[in-house]
Amino acid sequence: MMASIQKPSLLTGIRASGEIHLGNYLGAMKPAIARQDDYNCHLFIADLHGLTTSPPAEELRRNVRGIASAWLAAGLNPEKTIMWRQSDVAEVLVLSYVLSCVTSMGLLERAHSYKDAKSKDQVVKSGLFFYPVLMAADILLYDADFVPVGKDQAQHLEMTRDIATFFNETYGECLKLPREIIEKELALIPGTDGRKMSKSYGNGINIFDDEKQLKKQIMSIVTDSKGLADPKDPETCTIYQIYKLIVEPEKSNEMADRLKAGHYGYGDAKKLLLQSILETYDSMRQQYRYWMEHPKDLEEQLQMGAILARKKAQKMMERIKERVGL
Repeated sequence: MMASIQKPSLLTGIRASGEIHLGNYLGAMKPAIARQDDYNCHLFIADLHGLTTSPPAEELRRNVRGIASAWLAAGLNPEKTIMWRQSDVAEVLVLSYVLSCVTSMGLLERAHSYKDAKSKDQVVKSGLFFYPVLMAADILLYDADFVPVGKDQAQHLEMTRDIATFFNETYGECLKLPREIIEKELALIPGTDGRKMSKSYGNGINIFDDEKQLKKQIMSIVTDSKGLADPKDPETCTIYQIYKLIVEPEKSNEMADRLKAGHYGYGDAKKLLLQSILETYDSMRQQYRYWMEHPKDLEEQLQMGAILARKKAQKMMERIKERVGL
C-alpha cells in the first residue's frame, strides 16, 4: 500500500483593518482560494496586528467579521482551509516573546514599516517596532512551507527567516525556514487615483460595499481631460486597466477599441465598469451579506478553525519549550 503524499503547508495572514477591495480579492484572495486543493491552507485574521493603530473596539470587531465574511463569500472551504482569528490562539504571543529574545534591535530597525514611521516623524509605538517578531511567530508557529506575499511585502518573510535562523543557531534546528510565493499580480492592480490599490492610499474599490458606495468609488476614478469626441489611450486609462482584470478578453478589447475610436466618454466607461463588477461578483456579494447578517454562524466558523489551529500551535510550542527550557 502506497503512503499518501503530504501536501505542503501554506499560510496567509490578513490584517484586520478596513474593507476588502478589488486588489485584495484579485491579488491575494482569488489565488489563495485556487490553491486549496494543492496545499494544506491556513488563514488567520490578524486582529492583534490591527491593534498597532489603536482602532475603536467595535471597529476592530467589525473588521474581523468583514474579512471572515469576505473570505467565505469568495469560496474559502473550511474543510480545506483552516481559518481563525489570530488572538484566539494565545500561543502566538508566547512564541513572539521567545523569538524577541533572539532578535536584535538592529534587524527590527531595518523594517520598512518602522523606517517609514520614523521618516514621517511619527511617534513609534513598541507594537509597531516589534511587528515583525509577531509576524514571524504567526508563520513559524504553524510550520508553514510557503507564504504568499506581494513584492513590497517580501521583507516580512526575509525577516521571519532571519529570526528563525537566530533561534536555530541558539537552540538547535527546530524552526522551518518558510519560502515565499510572490504574488506578482498584486502590484499591477491600480486604484481610483492610478496608484497601486491600497487601503493606506484610500483609493480602493470595495467590492462588498453597497451599490451606492461602489458607484461613488468608481465615479471618482481619476482620468485625463480629453473630451467625449477625443480618441483615448487604453494603456493610460485607469478605468480600462481595472476593467480588463475582471472581464473576458473579448469585452476588454471592445472597450479598448471604443476608447481608441473616440466619441466614447470616460463616464460611459465607468458605468460599464460598475455594471461588470456588480454582475461578476453578484453571488459573492450575496454570500457576504449572508455572513455579515448571521454573526453567530460566522463566529462558529472562526471557533472551529481556532480549535484546529490551536492544536497545531500547542504541538509546536511543546517543541519550543523543550528547546529553551520552559
